[in-house]
Amino acid sequence: MKRSDSSWVPAVLAEYEKPLTRYAAHITGDVERARDVVQDTFLKLCIQKPAHIRGHLAQWLYTVCRNRALDVLRKERRMTAISDAPLQARSGPGFSSALEQEEQLEEVLKILATLPANQQEVLRLKFQSDMSYQEISQITSFTVGNVGFLIHTGLKTIRERVQNQPALRRVK
Repeated sequence: MKRSDSSWVPAVLAEYEKPLTRYAAHITGDVERARDVVQDTFLKLCIQKPAHIRGHLAQWLYTVCRNRALDVLRKERRMTAISDAPLQARSGPGFSSALEQEEQLEEVLKILATLPANQQEVLRLKFQSDMSYQEISQITSFTVGNVGFLIHTGLKTIRERVQNQPALRRVK
């Protein structure tokens, strides 16, 4: 079997490895499993012909990554929570406001984690991976209308819960 030229893969790896790992970590609940999932995704990419995925590379990567992560979950039959990102050390005049923003973000992410899994997934794809409704639809197999509804409903719930928490109301 002749392998396709994969000289273009390093550039794709540089651009998509971190966002795919973050995405897979939210699905699997574990960063190490997520890294394995992303590695499998890029192995599949290496044997793809560029013409096969031209024009929809991001959707292809996220779809393969999602399917592999769900396979891992089915196999292991367990899910655990994962925090998004550790608080990074900061210093300087804006330290306290940056720390406050980080704490507020953590609270919003906690609220996000209480939403149904399908709302969490579309919100993460939209706002963390900057995907369009069409791209999200292709990745998740939800209709574009359903994607819009899930995003709207998820954002509405987050807004309502933020408004009910005095410490978070300052976030604008």
